[in-house]
Order: sequence, then structure tokens, then C-alpha cells
Amino acid sequence: MADYDLETAKAMLKSKRYLYVGFMCNQVIEKIFKAYYVKAKNEQPPYTHKLIRLAEESNLYKMMSEEQKDFLDLISPLNIEARYPTQKQELFNALNNERCKKIIEETEELVSWIKQQLEN
Repeated sequence: MADYDLETAKAMLKSKRYLYVGFMCNQVIEKIFKAYYVKAKNEQPPYTHKLIRLAEESNLYKMMSEEQKDFLDLISPLNIEARYPTQKQELFNALNNERCKKIIEETEELVSWIKQQLEN
């Protein structure tokens, strides 16, 4: 499902639905973190959308680079803001084509890294 959501994010970029690019990328990371959690702990992940919590509780966070951690800080609020936009216009203005391309690129890099961790 993470791969499907990543393709959806790319479709949202093409259609200039920038708010949903961020939302879908957040979903991609959440799902891949939960997959890693299940493999690492052999149990169901916590019912949460908090990416940093999922990374910490699965022990991924301590293995992540500072750039990856910074990316989590950037993308984490996009889940809530896309669903319950208290500052929708401000967020919408901050997400443009170039920024969303970068978000997708960084999502792909993080997913690739996590998939490598899953294989180990």
C-alpha cells in the first residue's frame, strides 16, 4: 500500500493538488514505518499517525540520519493539516510544484532506506 500511495502522491503532483502530495507522502512513510515495526517487534504497531513515535518505538529513529529526521519534522504535520486544516491557506501557499517534487524525492529515498532495513 505504501507503493500505491506513493504513486497517488505523484498523480496529485501532476494534477497540482499539492496539499494532497504532502498528505499522501506522509501516509507512505507511516505505512512503511508500521511495516518495519511489525517486522522488528513481531506485533501490531500502535494506533497512531505520529511518524516520529513510530520511528522511535520501532528503533529506526536512532539509525536515521539527521537529514531523515529533519524530513520527518517537515512531513509530520502534513497529515493533520491536510485532514483538519486550521491554517489551510498558509499550508497551501507553502506547497508548490518544486517543493512537492522535493517531498516526493525525499519520500522515495526514505522508503528505499527503510526497505533496505527490512531486508536486513
